[in-house]
Amino acid sequence: MQGTKPLWATRQADRGATSASAAVTARVYLAGRDAKGLADYAKAVSDPHSATYGKYLSPAQVRARYGATHDQIARVTDWLKTSGLTVTGTTNRYVTVKGDAAAAERAFATDLHNYLKSGHTYHAPSTTASAPASLADAVLTVTGLDNAPKLAKHHSGELPPPEGVFRNSGPFSSYYGSKTDKELPSAYGSKAPYAIKGYTGKQLRAAYGAKKWTGKGVTVAITDAYASPTIAQDASKYAARNGDPGYRRGQLSQVLPKDYTHIEECGAAGWYGEETLDVEAVHAVAPDSDIVYVGGASCMDDDLLDSLGKIIDGHLADIVSNSWGDIEANETPDVAAAYDQIFQQGAVQGIGFYFSSGDNGDEAAHTGTKQVDTPANSAWVTAVGGTSLAVGKHDTYQWETGWGTQKAVLSKDGNSWAGFPGTFNGGAGGGVSKTVPQPFYQRGIVPDGLSNVALKGAMRTVPDIAAVADPNTGFLVGQTQTLPDGKLGYDEYRIGGTSLAAPVIAGVQALAQQARHGVAIGFANPGIYQRYGTAAYHDVTDHPLGAGRDLAVVRVDYVNGVDDSKGTATSLRSLGKDSSLHAGVGYDDVTGVGTPGAGYVSSYRP
Repeated sequence: MQGTKPLWATRQADRGATSASAAVTARVYLAGRDAKGLADYAKAVSDPHSATYGKYLSPAQVRARYGATHDQIARVTDWLKTSGLTVTGTTNRYVTVKGDAAAAERAFATDLHNYLKSGHTYHAPSTTASAPASLADAVLTVTGLDNAPKLAKHHSGELPPPEGVFRNSGPFSSYYGSKTDKELPSAYGSKAPYAIKGYTGKQLRAAYGAKKWTGKGVTVAITDAYASPTIAQDASKYAARNGDPGYRRGQLSQVLPKDYTHIEECGAAGWYGEETLDVEAVHAVAPDSDIVYVGGASCMDDDLLDSLGKIIDGHLADIVSNSWGDIEANETPDVAAAYDQIFQQGAVQGIGFYFSSGDNGDEAAHTGTKQVDTPANSAWVTAVGGTSLAVGKHDTYQWETGWGTQKAVLSKDGNSWAGFPGTFNGGAGGGVSKTVPQPFYQRGIVPDGLSNVALKGAMRTVPDIAAVADPNTGFLVGQTQTLPDGKLGYDEYRIGGTSLAAPVIAGVQALAQQARHGVAIGFANPGIYQRYGTAAYHDVTDHPLGAGRDLAVVRVDYVNGVDDSKGTATSLRSLGKDSSLHAGVGYDDVTGVGTPGAGYVSSYRP
């Protein structure tokens, strides 16, 4: 079973055999009836050039045609029990087992060893795990034979922890460029305007061509870990304060697990703000769409896969927004296979998955290696990159750059920006995958210079499409937090990250599906690339005002993040400076094909 021995389980890191009595918990994912047929149909049903395009299946049809058989489940269960493992759970997608290391070694024909990883010792297979040849038709892969934590992270630029209030200081611009301080130093030959207080739904809808469409009749699902205990009241209050329509009864619903786990390791409270951002952004862009939030029991892969599985099994929505992920180096082929099976099952049902591309640019500054994020690297999802957005007076779209920030602080004498243009401070994730081959829809569109990897040829390039993500041109959100006096209270702040871009695009897709008279768009990438080079998109570049004309905004922050008791700090945030990634004419590795333009939603009309 490919990839079941992790890359970090090296000879140099080997610390000897794992104790035979060590506890092991694993999941054996089931291959189902016809794994190749599932992938082939997922491609055909999503491709506008295919005769099968749009001929989606119901969940029952997917189970009947591609799901695991009773015989497969019985044979896998018998094998695991015979090996001495205890079956603790069975679904139509996997069998969960627990036992000691000795039983796991018997079952999977490998030895478990202890390995040193990042200063900690974890056990893992010393060789690739195997299943009996007689079960080759039944077993997709196994996860959990190594016990190193794999924690998905939410992709919100500068996300404040909800347990303590965060406030932006100001001064602010009410729209891009509306307020400038002539006393501050110049940058790039002119005075940079103050950052906006935070865009609202009206401004985002105008920027991305919403027009009369509202998402009526369409359901958007959102997955994250955990669940905010105040989401309903926060979302309702935010809508009332910021000009969005109120929520109908039942318009916002939640599907939650019975129990939560890994609360400390995952920073559970930090995910509350993520859910809040996702819900309020979708409603701001598509105010009539239904929203179903499906919370994971933790930020671990198995629990997030369960959330995605609930959406597939119950066909809870046609559009799924996911603002979380990890670096590709942490993804193993076994886990990737489990995710792709979910995404392919969604595609054949007419369900599309949208993943934020990450907030650390090419990840080199963050990890020391250029790489993309996962699951955004999957060929079966829509990876959403990010921009810095300028919406001007009367809600007019002015321009976008790729999101990539360099930060320089105001000098002590106030006469210059110290270290101008400053250090890299975050940007949209993008680049080329080292593990996923180039999918059919990117051929002939993504330049070879971006997609080719030495000795591998053309590979999956990220992202596919983009929307506003820069926290300095970000979205206003409202959330219950702990106020300075220790009491809980509602407050609002500006936020960004590709965690914003993903739900914005999901909201735009809800508008597009409404324009199609409710017919599901499904896996969107073939259609997204089919529209490449048309008026459907804003073709975003890092220099929208012309070559050599750089842009920046001035931002003032409370030093303590709450009030001016400890003063404020003024900084210059340069735009369009995304690590080694660049937004240019045509497809690029910051914004993909671009952002939705005035003609995007209407291009889906039959």
